[in-house]
Amino acid sequence: MVRSLWTAATGMNAQQTNVDTIANNLANVNSAGYKAQNAQFKSLLYQTLQTKTTTANGDTKPTTSQVGLGVRTSSINSIFTQGSLLASESDTAFAISGDGFFAVRGEDGLTYYTRNGDFTWAIGTNGGMMLTNQDGLPVINTEGRAITLDRSYVASRLSVSQDGEICYPDENNVAQPIGITIGLFQFNNPGGLERVGDTLFARTDASGAALNEATADVQPSKVIQGYLEGSNVSVADEMVNLIVAQRAYEMNSKAITTSDSMMDTANNLKR
Repeated sequence: MVRSLWTAATGMNAQQTNVDTIANNLANVNSAGYKAQNAQFKSLLYQTLQTKTTTANGDTKPTTSQVGLGVRTSSINSIFTQGSLLASESDTAFAISGDGFFAVRGEDGLTYYTRNGDFTWAIGTNGGMMLTNQDGLPVINTEGRAITLDRSYVASRLSVSQDGEICYPDENNVAQPIGITIGLFQFNNPGGLERVGDTLFARTDASGAALNEATADVQPSKVIQGYLEGSNVSVADEMVNLIVAQRAYEMNSKAITTSDSMMDTANNLKR
């Protein structure tokens, strides 16, 4: 019965992690570019109570007697399905249609990837403009450099094509590419990316190297100006998952209560 207490306790701990994951999804339902997560579980080791043996008559027992020791959280996976496109009044709001990621340069000098295209033009150290995210991290172009423009450009007149090319109107007011393209990158296994806070991801050995859409043989994504990609969290699904997790937590709690009652009964047998 002591074993049952610890087994049920592992179930309660696992379901608590499940509820924490669901709560984080619901909290980020309005976060641009957020990708939902789900908790995965696996069974713990099994304890052998009786090995293969024979009966008193010499007949072979074909199976052993084993009992499980509970459950644990094996992983929390990210779901990289396409979120809905939400209209924005900002000229520097960009949504990705496809499997690509924007890239930004972190304060540590490393490159991070995101689906959140809520960017802005910031004033650079030389007086020019630099395309950054809302945290001030510079956005990377297809050549791996920060996107910077000199003082001759007016931010409100800049536009971006679906290929990610930054355009500026000529003397006839026709938008023309200026030779800078917002970088888009893909991964063979995006599920292997590591979350580093907010909506940023870092590449890992599991995700593989970043594939530059400008040079790699992949299906290119489209950049849509004036839109942001909403989170892919389904509130209805998360509420159902929350109810299931709550019921599982209650059942494990009931197992602990039952084991405690059985132990109390055993202790009172001598009375």
